[in-house]
Amino acid sequence: MTSQPNSIAVPKMLPHGHVGMMSVITTEIFFFATLIVVYLAYLGKSISGPTPEELLSIGLASINTVALLASSVTIILALKALRASNQKKFLTWLLVTVALGAWFLVGTAIEWTGLVGDAHFTLQTNLFGSTFYTLVGFHAFHVTFGVCALSFIWFCGFMGWVQKKHHQNIEYVSWYWHFVDTVWIAVFLVVYVIGR
Repeated sequence: MTSQPNSIAVPKMLPHGHVGMMSVITTEIFFFATLIVVYLAYLGKSISGPTPEELLSIGLASINTVALLASSVTIILALKALRASNQKKFLTWLLVTVALGAWFLVGTAIEWTGLVGDAHFTLQTNLFGSTFYTLVGFHAFHVTFGVCALSFIWFCGFMGWVQKKHHQNIEYVSWYWHFVDTVWIAVFLVVYVIGR
């Protein structure tokens, strides 16, 4: 009598793209958490110089926040259109996402122009300046990278190179974009609400 080999259930593996993007996002979470903790640790410890309450406008930052959060909705709509093989809607919603991300960056540039040009507030002004520009600047860098990636995808879609079968890969980019938006909520609350 031959014995049957024991069947061992093999766990289902996540796709490499899932693991890769989750690893990137996890690393970025720790990176931004460190910047936020440093910002909070040094808040109010400047010996001299302006404070967040004296310099930061919550109005412009709120408009930027609305634009960035709206872009999370538009990228979902773009992916939904791609899944439905509606190329025109996909391109439209993706372009709106890029425009909203660009709007956020322009708003940040306007804010910084006022801070540096009018208030002479720079990285070297005090600890608040150093931590503010580092935290908000790194976030703006991540938004810039996201806008460039989404613009490239839009161009590829416009050329007809993006099809329904590419949905999953583009969804990974959308995960990054949602992460950038979520981080901004934390940055906005820490810098413009709690920190004032």
